Amino acid sequence: MEGRNRSGWYTAQEVRQHCLPSDCWLILLGHVLDVSPLLASNPPHLAQPLLLEAGEDISHWFDPATGDIKTYIHPITKLPTFSTPQGRFIHIPPPDCPRTDWDCSYELPWWKDKQYIIGRLSEKTRLIRIKNVLTGLEAPLEVPSEETIREILERYAKRNSHAQSYTWKGISTTHDKIFSDLNMDKTLAENGISDESNLFMSLGLASNHHIPVIHVYFNDDLTPL
Repeated sequence: MEGRNRSGWYTAQEVRQHCLPSDCWLILLGHVLDVSPLLASNPPHLAQPLLLEAGEDISHWFDPATGDIKTYIHPITKLPTFSTPQGRFIHIPPPDCPRTDWDCSYELPWWKDKQYIIGRLSEKTRLIRIKNVLTGLEAPLEVPSEETIREILERYAKRNSHAQSYTWKGISTTHDKIFSDLNMDKTLAENGISDESNLFMSLGLASNHHIPVIHVYFNDDLTPL
């Protein structure tokens, strides 16, 4: 589907772009969920709390130890009750349950239903510049550190449809600054292009003080039309 990455890794900025009732993504305990069909098939008043957080991280609603909604002891019933200060939402039972007008026919609550998971949120993203040596143009990209060069190529292909026709080269910062072909099935770090953002910040510099450059060299254009 549109907007989904083959790698299954996403940046927070990518998730934020999906913030409509018909295109609603959420971040939940490190996973990225597409709850668009869930919103469409449930009452608007129950969908509203999720829609208000569209594109954002709702992990603070949940107990990371159980993966379930946080609970508290109700002052009157003295029973564990779901904590929903943002308002009751889909698959949260009404406070006076059981009752006949609440549909509880689902097998799993949506936050435990794997059908809505489309990938994972990157634990650390990286800024890189891809320089087309043929044209001299540079394309800045924010990429998940977990992605391989081949998966980064898929991102670059959105800007250059002939991306498959290039050889990718870079300078290894961990191997005597050797400039060589990149292994397309390894990550930036595995190719020796280390993440120095923490070092820059420790020196009082901006984390993007230096952005690594990947050079792409044009081969024969064999990209299918």
